[in-house]
Amino acid sequence: MQLIDVIKVFLPSIISFAIGIAITPTVANYLYSHKMWKKKSVPKTLDGREAPISQSLHRDEQKKTPRMGGVIIWISVISATLIIWLVSKIHPTLLTDKLDFTSRSQTWIPLGALLFGGLIGLIDDVMAVTETGDHIAGGLSLKKRLAAVVLISGFCAFWFYFKLAVSAVNLPFIGVVTLGWLFIPFFIIVTLAIYSGGVIDGLDGLSGGVFATIFTAYGIIALYQNQVDLAAFCTAVVGGILAFLWFNIPPARFYMSETGTMALTITLAIVAFMTDSIAGGFGVIVLPIIAFPLAISSLSVIIQLTSKKLRNGKKVFLVAPIHHHFEAIGWPSYKVVMRFWIISVICAIVGVTLALIG
Repeated sequence: MQLIDVIKVFLPSIISFAIGIAITPTVANYLYSHKMWKKKSVPKTLDGREAPISQSLHRDEQKKTPRMGGVIIWISVISATLIIWLVSKIHPTLLTDKLDFTSRSQTWIPLGALLFGGLIGLIDDVMAVTETGDHIAGGLSLKKRLAAVVLISGFCAFWFYFKLAVSAVNLPFIGVVTLGWLFIPFFIIVTLAIYSGGVIDGLDGLSGGVFATIFTAYGIIALYQNQVDLAAFCTAVVGGILAFLWFNIPPARFYMSETGTMALTITLAIVAFMTDSIAGGFGVIVLPIIAFPLAISSLSVIIQLTSKKLRNGKKVFLVAPIHHHFEAIGWPSYKVVMRFWIISVICAIVGVTLALIG
């Protein structure tokens, strides 16, 4: 690997982090001055039952912590991308041209998904804090949010299938598994599954640390596959997340909320497919391992709802997602967060190792 490739991969993370740190005071002042936080706690669970434990843990109206902190992430990433691209166009040299990581084959789709996912999530957040929309606590209903994810992921799936001629996934010991047109619904299902993991955004510092670890892992995989542009994009995302995390560690100045989680989860699914058969890798099969904290958070909600439905209201967890269960049994929130960070790092190491040796 050449030195210029190393610079290309890590420079976007530095620029993205610097932009995020620079714009945060302005964003935070706006969020606080306009009181962009939920005015009341969520009164019911997804199945319509009362949620007294969840209300006691959240108490959004007392915390008065703004939502929409996720805008820091995608604004930083897109700004860093534009800056590097503009420099390469305004001052074209061999160096600036090499540092530009925007490419149709590797970064257009994840960049677009990051932007559109962030904007739709932002709409949901605005509706939530203004208590408008069709959700019980304000914002877009779950059906509408899922429809938005299906729309974005469906477009990306068609792009992969028709433009990039991708219709297969790689499996260890088996090799290429051709799905044909079924690749499109498979892509959408994987994206929906990852999106459901966005429920991890519930404790100060939790989602930021986990997402930063996940995107770092995929940046390593992409770099190993010589997808330098994609690796640079991943590190740019990490830089934006770290800038957000700088202000999200306890006590958080704002939450990531839907504008961050929707953008990151959809983008993560796309990056996983970018590092799969299209690059001769195993990006999709290791996704549940690398993103295990997201998977277990989503799975805990599914288990809870299923148990309550099939066992006459009996619960498996005191409250779901699982990180709130640990809070409910007496763990300090910082202990839950740090242990999730540790698990995330271990899972990332295992997943990257399997991806590289597979």
